Amino acid sequence: MKKGNIIFLTLLIFTIFVFPYQAAFSEPSIDRRFPKEIAKVPLPKLLDFGAGKCIPCKKMAPILKELTEEYHGRVIIKVIEVYDERELTQINRVRLIPTQIFFDAKNREVFRHEGFMDKEQVKKIFEKMGVK
Repeated sequence: MKKGNIIFLTLLIFTIFVFPYQAAFSEPSIDRRFPKEIAKVPLPKLLDFGAGKCIPCKKMAPILKELTEEYHGRVIIKVIEVYDERELTQINRVRLIPTQIFFDAKNREVFRHEGFMDKEQVKKIFEKMGVK
């Protein structure tokens, strides 16, 4: 067998057996819609996009704090400062603030709301998502 044929066959075998498994060995990509620290957590999520100077955002802050404590270990609630997290804001197509985006445990968006939400409205969405 010629040297060229041996090299070709070696590369062919390498390609057939190694490349299909390369993806299995690489680290899974992080979903860029979420802050890195919560992207892989398998819990429902609420991302609240707002700003410190926004009046409705300021009104929601204590509500979200209460809900964070009340739903600890069952839902991740994360407040996103839009002026500090511009890329995250753009990726999530936030047009105005405050915007609340609800995701299920598999990171699928299930509900989006623009504007102020009171505590009971948020709890109703959690209930519809199956969070107890």
